[in-house]
This record gives sequence, structure tokens and C-alpha cells, in this order.
Amino acid sequence: MEIKETTESSLLILVVSGEIDLNHSPALRTILRDKAKAKTLQLLLDFAAVPYVDSSGLATLIEYYQSSKAYSGKMAICSLVPRVRSSFDLVRLSEVFAIFPDQAEARKALAGGSA
Repeated sequence: MEIKETTESSLLILVVSGEIDLNHSPALRTILRDKAKAKTLQLLLDFAAVPYVDSSGLATLIEYYQSSKAYSGKMAICSLVPRVRSSFDLVRLSEVFAIFPDQAEARKALAGGSA
């Protein structure tokens, strides 16, 4: 798994590539915990290059989501491949997370406060 970080205005974008599984989710968890400690107000996770997410990866995302609520942080996820999207849908996380088809839509929603 690889994570590239960029910032645009007040939006932090993490472009993730590779599988998010039991072997790789601890690295993502560490990064997201650091972002929660820093009280990152707007975070966008781009999963265009993520072919697979297991339950440990989903738990990592839920943990960050819950932490960010304490300081009114906003989180969005974009560009899910069909296999990953079906994992989110299966456990109904698509009802919890703000999920967008691409970065442009996610940025627009975060800027408008609807994410």
C-alpha cells in the first residue's frame, strides 16, 4: 500500500494505492490517527487505485470517522472500484460515509459543506 498526501486550500487529500488488508491497515491507521490528533477539518480519501479492502481496513476508516466527529471534521471517500464499493454497500457503510464518484465531486461537496 502506498499513500500520497496533498493539500488544496484546507482540504487534505490522501491518494491510496494498493490493498488495504490486515497487513496494510495498521499503516493507514497510524496516518489517520495522526490526522485526527492534528484535527484535520477536511479529509478526502481517493481509492481509485485500491482494488481490495478487508474488514480491518473498514474498521480503520470507521475509527477515523468517529474520531473526527469530536472536532466536527469532515471526511469523504471517492473513486471506489466496483469490488470495493460492494464491500462498503454490503456492510452499509455507504450510508455512513460520504462517497463520491471522483475527486471533483468530492471537493465540490466538501467545499459546500454537504459531505
